[in-house]
Amino acid sequence: MKLTLPRFHLPDGAIRNVLAQRRVRWLLGIVGFLILAYVLFWLIFLRGLPSTDKLLSYEPPLPTNVRALDGTPVYSFARERRVELAYDEYPPQLIHAFLSAEDKTFFSHHGIDPSSFLFAVFDYARKSGTGKRAHGGSTITQQVAKNLLIGNEYSPTRKVKEAALAVRIENAMSKQQILELYLNQIFLGRNAYGVEAAARAYFGKSVNELTLPEMAYLATLPRAPANYDPDRHAERAIERRAYVLREMQANGYITKAEEQSAAAAPLGTVQRSDARRDAEKPFEGYFMEEVRRELIAKYGTDIGDGANSVYAGGLWVRSSLDPKAQKAVEQALRDGLVRYDTGGGWRGRSGQIDAGPGWPARLANAPVEVGYSNWRAALILGKSPSSAELGFADGTTSQLFPWGAAAPKRGVGGRAFDFLQRGDIVIVAPAGSGWALRSIPAISGGMVAENVHTGQVVAMQGGFDSRNSFNRATQALRQPGSSFKPFVYSAALDSGMTPASIIVDGPFCVFQTASLGTKCFRNFTGGYAGPQTMRWGVEQSRNLMTVRAASAAGMSKVVALAKKMGVGDYPPYIAYSLGAGETTVLRMVNAYAMLANQGRSVKPTLIDYVQDRHGKVIWRADNRPCEGCNAKDWNGGRMPRPRPRSTQVMDPLTAYQMVHIMEGVVQRGTATVLRDLNRPLFGKTGTNTGPTNVWFVGGSQDLVAGVYMGFDRPRPMGGYAQGGTLAAPIFRQFAQIAMKDMPVVPFKAPPGIRMVRIDRRSGKKVFGGWPNDADPKSAIIWEAFKPESEPRRAIGKRDLNPPRPKVVHRARTNNDSDFLQQQGGIY
Repeated sequence: MKLTLPRFHLPDGAIRNVLAQRRVRWLLGIVGFLILAYVLFWLIFLRGLPSTDKLLSYEPPLPTNVRALDGTPVYSFARERRVELAYDEYPPQLIHAFLSAEDKTFFSHHGIDPSSFLFAVFDYARKSGTGKRAHGGSTITQQVAKNLLIGNEYSPTRKVKEAALAVRIENAMSKQQILELYLNQIFLGRNAYGVEAAARAYFGKSVNELTLPEMAYLATLPRAPANYDPDRHAERAIERRAYVLREMQANGYITKAEEQSAAAAPLGTVQRSDARRDAEKPFEGYFMEEVRRELIAKYGTDIGDGANSVYAGGLWVRSSLDPKAQKAVEQALRDGLVRYDTGGGWRGRSGQIDAGPGWPARLANAPVEVGYSNWRAALILGKSPSSAELGFADGTTSQLFPWGAAAPKRGVGGRAFDFLQRGDIVIVAPAGSGWALRSIPAISGGMVAENVHTGQVVAMQGGFDSRNSFNRATQALRQPGSSFKPFVYSAALDSGMTPASIIVDGPFCVFQTASLGTKCFRNFTGGYAGPQTMRWGVEQSRNLMTVRAASAAGMSKVVALAKKMGVGDYPPYIAYSLGAGETTVLRMVNAYAMLANQGRSVKPTLIDYVQDRHGKVIWRADNRPCEGCNAKDWNGGRMPRPRPRSTQVMDPLTAYQMVHIMEGVVQRGTATVLRDLNRPLFGKTGTNTGPTNVWFVGGSQDLVAGVYMGFDRPRPMGGYAQGGTLAAPIFRQFAQIAMKDMPVVPFKAPPGIRMVRIDRRSGKKVFGGWPNDADPKSAIIWEAFKPESEPRRAIGKRDLNPPRPKVVHRARTNNDSDFLQQQGGIY
C-alpha cells in the first residue's frame, strides 16, 4: 500500500520572506568577509605604516654646516652628502629629465601606475625562483615611500606596502611636494643624496649651472648609480643618457636638434678624486676636528641621538675660525718644522705597494700624509739613471729627477734617488718640469691663535698634517720652559716687587729632601751677571733671577696663580718656576691672553653659536642677557651693553706691568727677531731642559698666539735649539700675514698705573732726559709702576750708561754662599 503524504503549499509572502532572509545572510557574509579581509590586509600590510602627519613633517638627514668667523662656509659633517633645495629652485628642464627617465605619467596618476604595477606583479611571478630580480614598476611616489619610510626589502609584501603608502602620500601631499622630497633624498652615487649634492659630486657645480646633457646624465642614476659610473662604465652611461634624451624629446620637453646635440656631448664629469676634494671643506684639519668633538659631546652623531645630531640634524654652526689666520698658522708651522728638519736628509719612502695593474686605487687608499697643498703622494713605477716614472692616485704619471735630496741615512754617501725602487710610495713637490723628493718632518709641534678680548680661537694647527689625529695644540703635554716665567714674576709683583727691583743673578741652591739633597740652578748660557733689574732678568731670560724671585714671592703663590690662569696645577717646588710642569699650547695662549686682557679671565672657544635646521639658536658661547640691545630705536639713554662675562683673576696693574716688561723681550731680549714687525708686541720665548721643546707665546693687544716645537717622543733637539731662534720666527711669519691689516694698537694701561722715566739698567728714576722710543737700546725707558711704588732715588742724564756689569763665570762650589753674601739678595 503506497503512503502518500499531503503537500503543503507556503503562501507567496512566506516564500518571499525566506528568500529575503537568505539574501541578508549572503550580504552579511560578504560584508563580514570584506571586513575580515581588510583586517587581515591591515595586519599584514598597513599596520605600522606612517601616518599622514609624519609624512608632512618628514625631515631628511642633513649635514652639519660650519661657517667661519666672517660667515664663509668652511666645512660640513655628513654621513650622507645632501643639500636640500625647494621645488622652485630646481630647473624645470632637470625635472623633465627625471620625469622622462622615471615616471612620465607622474602628474596624471594617483600614486600607482596600474599598467606598470600589473607588469611588475607578472614579472615577479615569472622570475620567482630563478634568482633574477623582477622589474620594479615603481612610480616616483612609490620610490619616495620606499626610500623614506619602508626600506629596500625585496618581497611582494614590501611592494604592496609601498603601493598603499604611495596612495596615502598622494592624498596628503601635492605633486610638487612629492617631487621636492624625491629630488632631495634619492641616492645617486658618490655618497651624494639628492640632485644638488650629485651635481656637485659629478660636475663640481650647482643644479642651476647644469647643461642639458649633464641633467640627462643625473637622471640616469636613480635606478643603479654603480651601473652608470662615468669612471668604470662610461659607454653604458652614454647609452642610458641617450635614452633619457629620447624620452624627453618624445614627451615634448626638448626638440630633436637639442636631443642630438646633447647626445653627442661628452659626459664631462669630474674625476672621483677631484670630487673628494669637497669645495665645502677648504679647512679640513685640526681646528675642524676639535669643533666636531665639541658638537658630538653636545648632540651625538646620528639620528638616534636626537633631532640635532651632528651627522643628520642639519645644524648650522658659526665657528671662531679666521680663514686668513688659519692659513697663516698652517703655513708658518709647517715651514718652521721643515726648516729644522732640512739638515736631516731624505727620510726614506712612506710605504710600498704593488705597482701592477690597479695601482691608482691602492695608492689612493694608502695612509700617507703630505701637509702642503702642492705636495703629493706618488708611486715609483719605473726608474732609469736619469729619472724615475711617478704615478699619482688619479692615474696620471710624471717624472722625478735626482735633484736636491741627500741619502736617507746619515753617513751613507750618494743621492736619495739611488735608493728608490719600483713600488715605493714617496712624497714629491713640483720642481721645474717634473717633481722632486720631499720628506715629512720627524719633528712636530702645535700652534694656536686667540682673540684677547673674547677668547675666540681664530686658528689652530696640531701638527704637520691633519691625517694624524693627535692634536698637539690641545693634547700634547709639554714643559713650557722659560715661557712660564711671566707667572713667576707676576706673583713677585703681587708680593711687592716692581719691574725696577734689583735681583741678583748669581748662584742659587736649595735643599730639597734628605734623599734628593741640594739642588743648584744655573742659567741657560751659564755664568752670572750680578745685581740686575727684574726687567733685565725677564728680557734676558735669566734662570737664577727667576728662581730667586720665586723663592722671595713663595712658590705657593706662584703655583696658585698658574692654576687660576689655567696653565696647570703644580706642586710648590722651586723647579716648577722654570717651567718644569707640563701644559698645552692652548692653555699657555689663553693665559697670555688674560695678561693682555688686564688680568680678566677669558675662556677659549671654537664655536660661537649653533642653530638647528630651522634657524633657531640652540646654543651660544656668549649667552649673557642684554636688556634693550634689540630695541627698535634709541631711547636717548646710554648704549645698552651686556654685563661683563669675565672675572678678575689677576691684579690688572700687575698684568699690565708684566705685559710692559715683555714688550722689552721683543725690543731688547730673546725675541728681537719680531722687532721689525713695527707694532707693539709682547711675548716670551721658552727652551726647556735638553732642549726637548722650544716655545714662543705672545702677541698684540688684540691677538695672542703661541707655538711649540718638539718630537712626539721627547728627545734632545740639539744644543743650538732655542725658542728665540726656532719658535719666534714661526710666530713672526704668522704675524706678517695675520696682523698685516690689523690696526696698530698700543697696550692699554689700567687706571692707577704710573709711567715713570727710569734707567733700564739700574732701575733708578731719571730726570733731565727723555726716552727715545725709536732706539730699543735707549738707556732711558718708560716703566710701569703701581701707585707709591716707583723708585725714590733719582739720577741725572749725565749719570746714565754706567759700565756694564761683568758676567762672572764661576763653577758651583761650596764657596758660592760667600759670593751671595757679597752680592746681596733682592732689593
